[in-house]
Amino acid sequence: MFVTDLDAPEIDDHDRHHLSRVLRTADGEPLTVCDGSGRWRPCRFGTSLEPTGYVVEVSAPELEVAVGFSLIKGGRPDLVVQKLTELGVDRIVPLVASRSVVHWTPEKARVHRDRFLRVSREASMQSRRVRLPVIMALTRVGAVSATEGVVMAEPGGGPVGLDHPMVLVGPEGGWTEEELDNCQRCSLGATVLRSETAAIVAGALLTALRDRRVGPINY
Repeated sequence: MFVTDLDAPEIDDHDRHHLSRVLRTADGEPLTVCDGSGRWRPCRFGTSLEPTGYVVEVSAPELEVAVGFSLIKGGRPDLVVQKLTELGVDRIVPLVASRSVVHWTPEKARVHRDRFLRVSREASMQSRRVRLPVIMALTRVGAVSATEGVVMAEPGGGPVGLDHPMVLVGPEGGWTEEELDNCQRCSLGATVLRSETAAIVAGALLTALRDRRVGPINY
């Protein structure tokens, strides 16, 4: 559960309702509260949260990894944000690409970003993350692709690696040649993936490499 102040933890009405009515958390039961920035402490649930232990600080990852994904139809953007959060991606960037079939007005983009923040918060609690990912505002591809350390997912590219810790995933129609100009490319596999699947695969590969759960294969 996320709180603003670990020294005097309080939960809002929505979280209290979820704990007591949905999760059936009884008064006196233990739970963990977190500030979303790497610090947590044990507490006891009740009319007020009672701290029962010291604040613990978890070191930040050695390297921040990020995934940018182009807008896709339906509720699939929420799925992408949810799964990238569960995987441990540090920064998530919704993108507008030339071939995006979804276009949001500034107001709709703001509403969707607020929703992404809620989805990410809930996924962070479910996956017990101690650091909330950064959810960027809707950004045009060209404003990101020229940044150092960025690579674009494209068939025929090289392997995903930590030398390029930010992977951009294109829309259903793919990238244009103009978008691909002057940017490194990486491959996410031999098969053609849906846009949301590609974004999740990119997040899984980056976090696995960063956390040393997988390593390079020597043939």
